[in-house]
Amino acid sequence: MLSAEIKNKYELVVGLEVHAQLLTQSKMYTSDSTEFGNLPNTHISVVTLGHPGTLPKVNRKAVEYAIKMGLACNSHITRTNIFARKNYFYPDLPKGYQITQDKNPICVGGEVPVTLPDGSKKSVALTRIHMEEDAGKSMHLAGEADTLVDFNRAGVPLIEIVSEPDIRSSEEAYAYLVEIKKLVRYLEICDGNMEEGSLRCDANVSVRLHGAKEYGKKVEVKNMNSFRNVSRAIEHEFERQIDLIERGVEIISETRTFDANTGTTAGMRTKEDLNDYRYFPEPDLSPVIVSEEWLESVRAAMPSLPRELHHKFVHEFGLPEYDAGVLTDSKEIALYFEALCGLTNNYKAASNWMMGPVKSYLNELTLNIQDFPINPERLAALISLIDEGKVNFSVASQKIYPVMLENTAKSPLEIAQELNLIQESNEDSIKPLVESVLAENPAKVAEYKSGKKGLMGMFMGQVMKKSQGKADPKVATKILTELLDN
Repeated sequence: MLSAEIKNKYELVVGLEVHAQLLTQSKMYTSDSTEFGNLPNTHISVVTLGHPGTLPKVNRKAVEYAIKMGLACNSHITRTNIFARKNYFYPDLPKGYQITQDKNPICVGGEVPVTLPDGSKKSVALTRIHMEEDAGKSMHLAGEADTLVDFNRAGVPLIEIVSEPDIRSSEEAYAYLVEIKKLVRYLEICDGNMEEGSLRCDANVSVRLHGAKEYGKKVEVKNMNSFRNVSRAIEHEFERQIDLIERGVEIISETRTFDANTGTTAGMRTKEDLNDYRYFPEPDLSPVIVSEEWLESVRAAMPSLPRELHHKFVHEFGLPEYDAGVLTDSKEIALYFEALCGLTNNYKAASNWMMGPVKSYLNELTLNIQDFPINPERLAALISLIDEGKVNFSVASQKIYPVMLENTAKSPLEIAQELNLIQESNEDSIKPLVESVLAENPAKVAEYKSGKKGLMGMFMGQVMKKSQGKADPKVATKILTELLDN
């Protein structure tokens, strides 16, 4: 372990390359299915395998998905898109080259705003977003000496989101990846599932002395299957590279793999130069022209983005930053909450219900909000029941809400009436209960009058018990205060 003094001499510099598999039904340049989890080599054709005489054709939906991501990141959208061949030879690359974009990516520049754990905000600049096709997958089966190849994934459309080397800590990298995942899910262009490989990340890591202008020699780290492992790999590389520099050992520009079991990286191969890939324009594909009309149609179909909803929840609904962050974490939750707030003006109560009872129910049963049995109209009606003083939150959450989950036909008011839960707000009805509680506890009354004001909670509890939870707490408190303070 390096000392804090040594580590503090250096600055971490990270750029991330995120590959997002697009949720199209067919592949990038052929009509083969992209469905995940089928038997190996069942979603392939002569085009996927690159047989002589076959010709690719660009997937229009994949182009639109790439444009959506660019618009979400405020990137410039390239109007004339020329594809390129990237030549390299791996067993899982059936054609011996990958069709990608080289000199003119579909999205240029842009940024991804992130919120860090301490609440501070930062924008990570993007270099580019380009379209390409995925490779196949090498399979190493237990007990088998040979490596098998599954080409089902070969040709699945990807966008590669390349950041500038703007990231300065593993926490920033984690926050950036969370935001990317959130964006692709809001846009519904990728499911963001790292476990299934639909979202993958490579990290370019270097270090330099604080205050230095030049970047250090970068190392690319691959094979990280979770955001946490990306963070761990960056932390390890930071220390490894500092240790090499401190010992006077030259850092090699190479590709390294991350071992999640040990938390360490190991060299795979020296880093290729761009000319090793022998890029040249793809001769079998005409340029894809993004017209003004096409671009505007994609722009018009853009959904509300998480940062837009976050701003709305904070500035229009008056919610704390924390609430807005939790509620915009999932697009479906955010849209349900937005619909709920269209039916009630008590936005904070709506937020409390969403982050409390609703999320608890969903988490306990591992359900999505789409499967939640209470629609926004019925939940808004329950909030109104509390706001009108007909029931208190405790009764609503513990007695009415569980019935609403089971019985989707009855309104909260009907359930409250059937269970005789309507709150009593009449002072003439509540005052005898209060007087009875005080008469039964003369010693406590004396203690209260001598200065132990904390006993008010005990008196309230007794009143609520006598009323079977139906006494209006505000009215009961008012009467208690009047009688005790006289």
